[in-house]
Amino acid sequence: MNSNPAYSRLLAILALLMVAVGCTTIAPVPTSEAPDPATAINAYARVLQRFVNDNGEVDFSALRDDRIDLDRYVAFVAKTPAASFTNADDRLAHHINSYNVLSMYNVIDSGIPATHAGLNKVRFFALKQFVIGGETMSLYRYETDVIRKLNEPRVHFALNCSAVSCPVLPRIPFTGENLEAQLQDETIKFFARPENLMLDPAMRSASINEILRFYTKDFVPHHAPNLIDYINRYAAKKIPVDYELRFLDYDWTVANSRRSR
Repeated sequence: MNSNPAYSRLLAILALLMVAVGCTTIAPVPTSEAPDPATAINAYARVLQRFVNDNGEVDFSALRDDRIDLDRYVAFVAKTPAASFTNADDRLAHHINSYNVLSMYNVIDSGIPATHAGLNKVRFFALKQFVIGGETMSLYRYETDVIRKLNEPRVHFALNCSAVSCPVLPRIPFTGENLEAQLQDETIKFFARPENLMLDPAMRSASINEILRFYTKDFVPHHAPNLIDYINRYAAKKIPVDYELRFLDYDWTVANSRRSR
């Protein structure tokens, strides 16, 4: 999700205008009973294994038609306060899984759009509200006011908003027990993908995923003196310190495994 200050102001203005004309909606909470944590995470694991491919793309049409496990986990997210996870890693893993599953749920509830671009972005991230731990909030608010405040910048390589330029959605859930290793692995894999990091020695520049521009203040200066230093901690191909950074345009196409190529 874009956190560029100018974009954020525009998003807020558009959201307020659309709120004023009654355009906000609350996604329905599935009627299925909220399962216990172990049953819930197993249901989500089945969703990832059955409907997500190795490229992180989702077969949304198939998931829409066979959504029992998805609905179980969404019901669990709706009725489970984050405070019930007393361990910090368990809590963060729950937030990451919840954001990712609500993104999938949002795509289906929005009619499986082709893209998040344009006004779809406002509807998807700001106007659609979800019940999360008994509180109603948008994906934008959930990410900005809850997840990012936990001060773990590697979440930006784990959170998936169902767009092509998002980090690849893993086919297994995040867990508190394995969270450190999973975040490390996803961050390394993110920078290993050429669509996220490309070096151009002739131009002495590096082209990087726009996520690093959206969330620069989450990386710099608290976790690294500059973006190149932060990226080089995880990238196999190191960026020379004198290279110019260029940001690749974000592709908001929905990562639907059935989309036209």
